[in-house]
Amino acid sequence: MRREDFRVIYDQGPDAVFALVETLVAQVAVLTAKVKELESRINTNSRNSGKPPSSDGLARTKSLRKKSGKKSGAQKGHPGHTLKMTPTPDKVEVHQVTQCKHCGASLPDKAESIKKRQVVDTPPLKLEVTEHQAEQKTCPICGTCNKASFPEGVTQPVQYGPLIKALAVYMNQYQLIPYDRVEELFKDLFGQPFSEGSLFTANEICYEALEGAEQEIKRQILNAPVINRDETGARVEGKTHWLHVAGTPKLTCYNIHQKRGTDGMDDMVILPFYTGISKHDGLKAYFKYTNCRHSLCNDHHCRELKWVIENERQDWPQQMYDLLLEAKAAVDEAKDNAKTCLELEQLVDFERRYCSIIALGYRENPFFEVWPRPKGQRGRLKRTKTRNLLERLDKYRTEALNFMFDFLIPFGNNQAERDIRMTKVQQKISGGFRSLQGAKIFCRIRGYISTVKKNAVLVLEAIRNALMGNPFVPNCADVLKLGVWPTNLGRGRLVFNS
Repeated sequence: MRREDFRVIYDQGPDAVFALVETLVAQVAVLTAKVKELESRINTNSRNSGKPPSSDGLARTKSLRKKSGKKSGAQKGHPGHTLKMTPTPDKVEVHQVTQCKHCGASLPDKAESIKKRQVVDTPPLKLEVTEHQAEQKTCPICGTCNKASFPEGVTQPVQYGPLIKALAVYMNQYQLIPYDRVEELFKDLFGQPFSEGSLFTANEICYEALEGAEQEIKRQILNAPVINRDETGARVEGKTHWLHVAGTPKLTCYNIHQKRGTDGMDDMVILPFYTGISKHDGLKAYFKYTNCRHSLCNDHHCRELKWVIENERQDWPQQMYDLLLEAKAAVDEAKDNAKTCLELEQLVDFERRYCSIIALGYRENPFFEVWPRPKGQRGRLKRTKTRNLLERLDKYRTEALNFMFDFLIPFGNNQAERDIRMTKVQQKISGGFRSLQGAKIFCRIRGYISTVKKNAVLVLEAIRNALMGNPFVPNCADVLKLGVWPTNLGRGRLVFNS
């Protein structure tokens, strides 16, 4: 605004000046809010939000984990994995002493002692070709032509066997080596390239062979007392889909769907029928399933509280952060002492402090401190990031603290995040899936592989057995047995159900 323009407004009287100042104040408020929002984006990283570490760039971020005090490397009592001599070597080479190195005399006698050293190596890699010959004979009495049967599974003039197919599937689905590199690898190792078409066919055969195993994994997940749920974006045919995971410490199941919310969750056929405790993040779609109880991930809460601590001058986030970690430490100590829940005095104290911190948060973030409403905007006012976190911790305080009441419930949702991590690695390597069928194949095989690893079974052997019609089927469903459960945590006196 030029000086002459302001002079014109000034000459119009106090009302015109007040209207100008009011307009400028509103614009400053909007711009201040925009600057604050942009600064919050810049200051957001994997340590204080749900963003992946890959988005941090070259900047180093400090982990939320505390130092354990242990030295790096193997701990005391670790069995170790160093090479050990075998009593039955496959080949023995004797290096004889035939002449004295001092005087040159001949030494034809038997050795007095032998010193052994073993070299562990692979034999020359070569494909083994087995030719099956089925005889045909004509009966001399009745003239009937009798033909011998080929072994089950031998249907083509030339075909790959189950072990090499299993190795190809292992390389592609477990080690995440792309199709063209698997072809190169087989050419370098065996002198025989394994074509992309053959690899896709092997994956399809494995996918079909694992249908029953996947159904059994789902059945056992439905019977588990606590499951971990999460979802992440995935590119399929150039479009965004959502990869859902449901798992326990012994079981994993994946599913791919176009939607992130209830449509995708229903398609997995787990949450609609699950009656235990579902551990997940704050996505609202999870709370639409009322047949199960819910538990929120406190690792997410700690990361978000860290962001508030770093970007807002407030007292409540640090207090809440310390309280959650203190409660976790108390639970860990009680577990070490073979207890199943905290003492009532501890529970009451943590719940009372939680409520007082929430009240402090509301005093530091009153409702009118929200982003200014843009001109003409309708609907619900946009809350600040801090206010949204505060309201979630207040509304779902039972779901945030129920890990103290039943030790089957973990503090965070790390199990689901670990289960989903390798699917993100696959996307970073390959960029996405070329077809929806390829994504479904990956989900079923990868869920089987994850379950196999959790049960300490060799992955390559498990894939080979699946291709031969005998997939690994876990047997680890637990009895649904919960401890003391709060029914109205933080909203009056504590009431427990057992």
